[in-house]
Amino acid sequence: MTIGLLQMDFRIPGSRSLKEKRRVMSSLKQVMRNRFNCSVAEVDFKDQWARARLAVCVVSDDCRHANAQVNEIARFASSHCAAELLDYSIEMF
Repeated sequence: MTIGLLQMDFRIPGSRSLKEKRRVMSSLKQVMRNRFNCSVAEVDFKDQWARARLAVCVVSDDCRHANAQVNEIARFASSHCAAELLDYSIEMF
């Protein structure tokens, strides 16, 4: 069994309140859950309007599949128009 952990840092340029940030992040999290069947949680910068860190977890019986999936999720997140992907890291367990 392989667990892929993806951490992504975002900047939300149009956000002027925590409510706007939550709207953008909730939308992105829901789309990722539905499209990639992964677990997603906001793990840092919860009190900052224009920053967010999401953690995404993928479980697979094949290391290559888990790695391919977290890389695809990172590519997808970088194309999200309401949030700018600043940095990401991938760990495999």
